[in-house]
Amino acid sequence: MDTIKPIKKALISVYFKDGLDTIIKKLDQKGVEFYSTGGTYEFIKALGVKCNRIEDVTGYPSILGGRVKTLHPKIFGGILGRTDLESDLNDMSEYSIEAFDLVVVNLYPFEETVKSGATHEEIIEKIDIGGISLIRAAAKNYKHVVCISSPEQYNSLGEIADRAEGTTIDERLKFACQAFEKSSSYDTAIFRYLNNHINKTDDSAIDKTVYLTNAVPLRYGENPHQKGVFYGKLDDVFTQLHGKELSYNNLLDLEAGIALIRDFNETTFAILKHNNACGIASRSNLIDAWIAALEVDPLSAYGGVLVTNTPIDEEAALEINKIFFEIILAPAYEKNVLDILKTKKNRIILQSKSFDFQAEQYRSALNGVLLQEKDLRTESIDDLKVITQTIPGPSQMEDLIFANKVVKHTKSNAIVLASGKRLLASGTGQTSRVDALKQAIEKAGTFGLSLKDAVMASDAFFPFADSIEIAHHAGITSVIQPGGSVRDNETIDYCNKNHISMVFTGIRHFKH
Repeated sequence: MDTIKPIKKALISVYFKDGLDTIIKKLDQKGVEFYSTGGTYEFIKALGVKCNRIEDVTGYPSILGGRVKTLHPKIFGGILGRTDLESDLNDMSEYSIEAFDLVVVNLYPFEETVKSGATHEEIIEKIDIGGISLIRAAAKNYKHVVCISSPEQYNSLGEIADRAEGTTIDERLKFACQAFEKSSSYDTAIFRYLNNHINKTDDSAIDKTVYLTNAVPLRYGENPHQKGVFYGKLDDVFTQLHGKELSYNNLLDLEAGIALIRDFNETTFAILKHNNACGIASRSNLIDAWIAALEVDPLSAYGGVLVTNTPIDEEAALEINKIFFEIILAPAYEKNVLDILKTKKNRIILQSKSFDFQAEQYRSALNGVLLQEKDLRTESIDDLKVITQTIPGPSQMEDLIFANKVVKHTKSNAIVLASGKRLLASGTGQTSRVDALKQAIEKAGTFGLSLKDAVMASDAFFPFADSIEIAHHAGITSVIQPGGSVRDNETIDYCNKNHISMVFTGIRHFKH
């Protein structure tokens, strides 16, 4: 069998017609014969291009309100027929079946219909039957048929048409692989919708389907000797305005940074390193937030990931540009700012978009997959329970809420020390809460940050009063923690004896 396959006869049946005119005209110039149905037929005819009706081939009109159009042996025989197999050619000859060389299909917008708030009946009607069948048939017979399953592939097909007399077997195989990816993703979306529809009264039901799509190869994984791939649509999260390609570690840092910054409403700047904040501050203006965040740990900020919830202005950009960092992400960049930040050619500049985090979180483990609901809970002042005789003042309450947000996004075991809505230091990823606290106290001292009247947040309860005592001697005067230890009374007693205020949240924020 020849690996080069000319395109002589094409079946076109699409819902979205954007970009279709260009590829139709290009194929028409190559002498391709077109077959189509309904709106696609009218679209092609309106271009002044000759087109044949599918119903003239099958002898049947579109029936059942459009549910059945292309489902017929003369259509699927023409797609699935193996033109290098004598028995298939005999069957096709006996039943007057002509072979198709190209199938161009895109599917009913099922997911878009679900998101639109349509009724269940409307959603069901957007489950594509003929289209998905055409895609599967053409992809299965890739040795003989080109399968174009998305408008995103039009450019690739057009480039092939410009430079060659036909498609190679490798090109057809690539299109087929992408087609099965498309069909799998489509069927998964239908399953998820129907599964959720069945379980809509069960709030504990979690979607157990994991589907990997839109593969983006990365330079490497966590380390250069490891391969890495990202599955998903980064364009839904941000737009890259400048810099080199994102790496595996970059994406992990961005996930951590975006999750952290979204918990803050006030103007906030965060500097991350290895998924943890090494500096973060909330202020009334951006330049002050940046300066305060950088002062926390200017050493770790080198090569860090910068994230803010406020547009970058020129004043802040000039200060930010003074240090070396790898990535900056902001919702917008004011006039002249990009010119300032683009002075480093490899610096990655991203503009964040408004999007909803998926509710589930997946992680590979033990040759399987762990699934859980994401920790999207953020406590407010109304959630806090004061359990000591000393009551936190208004500014302390603000700092407690601030510290609790930061500790939620810090690797466990975690302790966060804060004052004036600024991180002072954190103890991260320690095997004991005491060690985490000692690490935080030592780090604050390294950069000359006073802990006098600062607050402390813990991601989980204190099993003993020892951490409270150590914090007290370091200058801490207020504590926020989940509570729930069998020895909570010991911790509360120590606070009461030493005029320390403490609040319980009732919510643990482990991050492993």
